[in-house]
Amino acid sequence: MTFDDIRNIALAWPEVTDGTSYGTPALKVRKKLLVRLKEDGDSLVMPGVLQDEREMLVESRPAVFYFTDHYRDYPMVLIRLSKAKRSIVEPFLLRQLSARRYLTTPEENPGLRRGGLISFFRKQRASRPA
Repeated sequence: MTFDDIRNIALAWPEVTDGTSYGTPALKVRKKLLVRLKEDGDSLVMPGVLQDEREMLVESRPAVFYFTDHYRDYPMVLIRLSKAKRSIVEPFLLRQLSARRYLTTPEENPGLRRGGLISFFRKQRASRPA
């Protein structure tokens, strides 16, 4: 995938607009960050991913998901677009879109809490041969 692919997906949704964040291309909802391209040009900075979910994602798919020390204390994960597929990225975008459009905290929005994508990736990891 590329950021242009992400842009084409997200700009079809209501209230999503092009923008910039930290000098890089970004997509926003109601002037709040939906997602942005990291400075390396290949990584997507995906907000709304809590630390326990992020750790599980990185462990289950390290070629796709990672984070740096800079993001260690923030609810974000980095996604390598060159290794990602739409079926992996789109659920994160939709969850973040929902959080930005309607409810803004994990207490208000169960989609930002444990479950959902965590369960999916745990099942995938458990089904892999040892």
